[in-house]
Amino acid sequence: MRRIAYTLCAGLLLVSALPASAQRAPEVQRLEQGNRITENVPEIPAELIERLDRYQNTRGASFAGWTKDGCVLISTRFAETAQAHRVCQPMGMREQLTFYPEPISGLTSSPAAAWRQGFVFAKDKGGDEFSQLYWFDESTRSITLLTDGKRTQNGSATISRDGGLMAYTSTTRNGTDRDVWVRDTRAGTSRPLVTAGGSWSPMDFSPDGKRLLVVKYVSANESYPGVVDLASGKLELFPVDGGKAAFAGFKFAPDGKSVYFISDEPFDGKPSEFQTLRFHDPEAGKFEQLSGGIPWDAEGLEIADDGKHLAFVTNEDGISKLHVLSLPGHRPVKLPELPVGVIGGLGFSPDGKRLALSLNTATSPSDVHVIDLASSQRTQWTRSEVGGLDASKFVAPTLVRFPTFDQVDGKPRTIPAFYYRPAKLPANGKLPVVINIHGGPESQALPTFTPSFQFMANELGVAVLVPNVRGSSGYGKTYLTLDNAEKREDSVKDIGALLDWIATQPELDASRVGVAGGSYGGYMVLASLMHYGDRIRAGVDTVGISHFGTFLNNTESYRRDLRRAEYGDERVPEMKAVFDRISPLNNASKIKSPLFVAQGRNDPRVPYTEAEQIVKAVRGNGQPVWFLMYADEGHGFKKKTNSDYFGAAAIRFWQEYLLK
Repeated sequence: MRRIAYTLCAGLLLVSALPASAQRAPEVQRLEQGNRITENVPEIPAELIERLDRYQNTRGASFAGWTKDGCVLISTRFAETAQAHRVCQPMGMREQLTFYPEPISGLTSSPAAAWRQGFVFAKDKGGDEFSQLYWFDESTRSITLLTDGKRTQNGSATISRDGGLMAYTSTTRNGTDRDVWVRDTRAGTSRPLVTAGGSWSPMDFSPDGKRLLVVKYVSANESYPGVVDLASGKLELFPVDGGKAAFAGFKFAPDGKSVYFISDEPFDGKPSEFQTLRFHDPEAGKFEQLSGGIPWDAEGLEIADDGKHLAFVTNEDGISKLHVLSLPGHRPVKLPELPVGVIGGLGFSPDGKRLALSLNTATSPSDVHVIDLASSQRTQWTRSEVGGLDASKFVAPTLVRFPTFDQVDGKPRTIPAFYYRPAKLPANGKLPVVINIHGGPESQALPTFTPSFQFMANELGVAVLVPNVRGSSGYGKTYLTLDNAEKREDSVKDIGALLDWIATQPELDASRVGVAGGSYGGYMVLASLMHYGDRIRAGVDTVGISHFGTFLNNTESYRRDLRRAEYGDERVPEMKAVFDRISPLNNASKIKSPLFVAQGRNDPRVPYTEAEQIVKAVRGNGQPVWFLMYADEGHGFKKKTNSDYFGAAAIRFWQEYLLK
């Protein structure tokens, strides 16, 4: 292990603009240890590492598919990274199937009727997200590379019923567009199928394997579905009611002629605020809205191989509700009560009699559960570890809503937030607070198990607030677009409103508030410090955007237009002016709170230069700035050792600048 320590001077370019009292640039203590670079991060006390260790050794298991013989594939971590495992009975042994230093993702199991059995998975190098697809053969345990192995992005594998074809998305053709490719699994040859430009993904093969449903993604509220004839390559786009809409799941019905899909298109001439499950039989002229009575988004559409059942999930204020319909009549099937939580992957067993799912709750990591549809009985198949901790002491959040600056129908708009409140109040009766802001920005904070939240609540006595500011998904398409382009800082104003709300809560200490977030949430951290630094003691920015112009110029080309659709186009002078005005880098002199910036060197989404430039600029103010970068990570930290160190360093930062 290489260990180097030396002192740098930072922020020299800004010295002339600073008052004399602030012109002494702080010394930077830089340390390189293997793939980890730190600047000004002190040594982590052994006592803190020991306290954190049990929380950081929690792990979950996620459902990834069924095998032909009735076992389930899961993704879980037993060493450094998440790998594929197989479990063949409830609470049975987890047999590890892949062994890589890099995490694998995108597990896609072959259908039971396929000519060969196994699964496809994706793997990149050091978090660079140039994932390649591989085939794991069940009979030989051999692994075969399916894609070009170069600097291309490949994913979204979809396999035909007989296993003879695999469709996937790839940037192989030009490095920018996501095309749909098809692989003949018997011949071992691949060919491009959809090369119309933009970001395309395969959705579902028809039962006879002759057609493929595809969708072009433009933004969180704009997609264009279609069908491709595999023999001729002809692409036929479906008409979109209203001209523009979002589409999620899209699958052929068992008859191979009609389709099920999820969309927020207008229905019967009326606008649809949420994405609902729909059925369309073009030959019969039949068009039904199957979840229209539920005022929340539908997601996770799955259909059993025997064609007798369909499953989907509704996201109701961040809580998942499972639904199963019998086919073709669309009658609801009685289901067992599930713990309040978030449902992940869904999948029917090969015989169609059982439904597997991942379930994550605020007080337990993800685990796999199986529902017997005939008896309506639920059986837990995995029980993930919680580091030997007493799970009964974990904190479940409450959902709160706080008023913000604008109005809806003459009343203040309210913003939802999950509130993790420690069980015990300190002697002075006031709890310090950390606001954690999700990324995306079109993501949604959900009440899932988060070890760091539990540690802060139980061990440090810190309240954690996790808001879904405007622009978050899950609350309708109007809410989703409230922060687009020139309205970007309206979401930052929501954090200002949350600070106002904190000041009204008798148990919260408004003088000790920190803010944390990753990716777009990292931008929100910097912007919040820029605007509300007098009310925020410190911030932790992970892989965050510091200037929208430099971010859009340097992000990978295959995602640049997708981000322009959300943030605005930096090539337009008016939008460039907005970026120059609101970007934290141009306002670094306003950031007067201690800052911790963490980054992956291989990040293709938010390049590491975004972190380096904001660190340099804020240090020019003479503010305490900690910096952490991993040479073997990308957009976030997926290796356990790296994640553990970052978690410990972040807690040490809060101890120093929030809790003292």
